[in-house]
Amino acid sequence: MMIFHRLGLVNKNQRGFTLIEMIIALVIISLIGGATTTAIFQMLNISNVSTNHMTAVKQVQNAVNWISRDAQMSQIVVPNGDSGFPLNLTWVEWDNTVHQVTYTVEDSKLQRNYYVNGGEPSEALVARFIDPDLAMTNCQYVGGVLTFKITATVDSGSQVASDTRVCEVIPRPGLE
Repeated sequence: MMIFHRLGLVNKNQRGFTLIEMIIALVIISLIGGATTTAIFQMLNISNVSTNHMTAVKQVQNAVNWISRDAQMSQIVVPNGDSGFPLNLTWVEWDNTVHQVTYTVEDSKLQRNYYVNGGEPSEALVARFIDPDLAMTNCQYVGGVLTFKITATVDSGSQVASDTRVCEVIPRPGLE
């Protein structure tokens, strides 16, 4: 201590931090850290909810677009089962080419099978995360109008988002 005093490195009026000052500093740092952690968690949570919702919306839009397009072309509409799926749509072109489309809901996926003149099917996955519950995804053909309801539910564990659309399509006049 004497050496530091001779070199002028120790000031008699200089004091260290008190225990109370150190505790207050730690509390303030902890509050700032906690607030920052909470803000980051909320941003990630909101991002996850938004992503799930947008996924559900996109899946429903895709299903609605495909079914609506095929239903507008169809001349024969045959819903099957309690839910209306599988949904069979058929139309004949001016050159007598017969087109058949079958939509099925299995394992939360909406599948489209397309046949031309009864040949080999062309299969396509139209939408994922489709809710197979009869109250959530169904179709019916009444009075010349195809009405269908499609619900997509995306569940990432802690966050669930869903989107539902109900559409009505009037197919072309039936075959004679």
